[in-house]
Amino acid sequence: MTRPYVYINVAVTADGKMDTFERRGASISSPRDKERVDRLRAESDAVMVGGNTLRDEDPKLTVKSAELRADRERRGLPPNPAKVGIASRADVGPASAFLTAGPAKVFLFTTPQTDTAQIARLRAQGAEVFVHAGPRVDLAAALATLKAHGIQRLMVEGGGTLIFELLRLGLVDEMTLYVAPLIFGGENAPTTVAGAGLTRSAAIPLKLVNVEAWEDGGVLLRYIL
Repeated sequence: MTRPYVYINVAVTADGKMDTFERRGASISSPRDKERVDRLRAESDAVMVGGNTLRDEDPKLTVKSAELRADRERRGLPPNPAKVGIASRADVGPASAFLTAGPAKVFLFTTPQTDTAQIARLRAQGAEVFVHAGPRVDLAAALATLKAHGIQRLMVEGGGTLIFELLRLGLVDEMTLYVAPLIFGGENAPTTVAGAGLTRSAAIPLKLVNVEAWEDGGVLLRYIL
């Protein structure tokens, strides 16, 4: 395979929202699910997010558990997986958690919409920046680059536009959703999958392989593609 094994992991409300209309990274996962996600990160070579998530949430994308970080190091790995950002315009500030929380290797894929001074600053802070010609990042090429850099297992945490494009292009192997017993509502609140959308005839089929109903009221769904 010329790309990593790609698996999407997201937490959503019962009405399919990944955040409230405020788009400030509202907490959805239960404590048990947060522990599960931390284990998934620890098992990953890299964690990927899109440009809106970078801008709106400034995620750390690090392993929270000291025990899990130590286990990675015992296996000869860095304490945290690599961080991957996909952003047509990489407006990432110098003090952002994405760049500074770690230690972790940072990859950024962007386009000429990011000015050269910003690209130089990001590289000076240690990020590996790849500029793709055209208005959007070539996701297939980005995944091939990650594979060439040793990334075998790639965890995708959002947002909806990135998830849609990866699914549309057939670049996803697995998708896990924690469905929380919450309702956010809001027609402008972000959903699991955004983008331009598909017709019914072009809908992407999923195969359900596992369902877990948890005592916290949430449900864990695992699909393969």
